[in-house]
Amino acid sequence: MPTYIVLYKLTDQGIRNIKDAPQRIEEGIKASEAMGGKVIGFYSVMGEYDYVGIAEFPNDETVLTLALAFGAQGNVRTTTLKAFTKEEFAEIVKKLP
Repeated sequence: MPTYIVLYKLTDQGIRNIKDAPQRIEEGIKASEAMGGKVIGFYSVMGEYDYVGIAEFPNDETVLTLALAFGAQGNVRTTTLKAFTKEEFAEIVKKLP
C-alpha cells in the first residue's frame, strides 16, 4: 500500500479544545483503519506543525477523503505528502531517459 505522511496544524478551535485532542487522535486512527489504512506512527511535534502522522492507505482517494473529513471537523488543517521508499525511488529513477 502507498505510504503517506500527513502534517497537521491545530486551528484556533483545535487549540481551544486541546484537552480533547488525545481522544480525537484515537478516533482518527480508528477511522483510518476502518477505511483500510494502517497507521504506522503518530507524533506530537515542535515547530511549524503540531502533529505528524505516517500511514499506509489503499489509494490517494482514501487518504484525501480522510483529510477532508478531519479538516471539516475544524480542529486541524492538513498537508499530505505521498512518500516513496528508497526502492520505489530507485525504480522510478531507472525509468529516466
